[in-house]
Amino acid sequence: MSFNPMLLARLFLTGAILTEVAGTSTMAMIPENEAGWLNYLPMWLLISFSYLLLAKAAKTISIGIAFALWEGLGIALITVVSVLFLDYHLNAQELIGLALAIVGIVLVTMGETHDEPTTGTGSIRRLGAAHDKPAAGTGSTRSLGAAKEAVCTR
Repeated sequence: MSFNPMLLARLFLTGAILTEVAGTSTMAMIPENEAGWLNYLPMWLLISFSYLLLAKAAKTISIGIAFALWEGLGIALITVVSVLFLDYHLNAQELIGLALAIVGIVLVTMGETHDEPTTGTGSIRRLGAAHDKPAAGTGSTRSLGAAKEAVCTR
């Protein structure tokens, strides 16, 4: 059975978000009077596993997009856990900030593209590198703006 690489990456990212929320939420459950390192072990394990899953997701999803979703949805879900299970109350400013974060997450996700990488050169081009500029006297009409546009859509 073969999985679509993007579906698998999204599953890794979802797992990363959920384990990050679980790990961060355990901080509130660590007893104040028992500060031994063993009490922190569940938090460390869950957050470490979250980073592992995030790294797996970033093999397919752009690291900027993956990290924005991981961090943004993590904050939103940790807030929900805090309100539902840890008796935290949000004021109007916090609600507005959370709503803006969610709008930002939606906008970032909607702007994500999944174009297949082009084949041929086998190398990663650095924006603004010497080979991106036309050689003098060649009559090339390729502009740096077109190169930037091509790189930004990957």
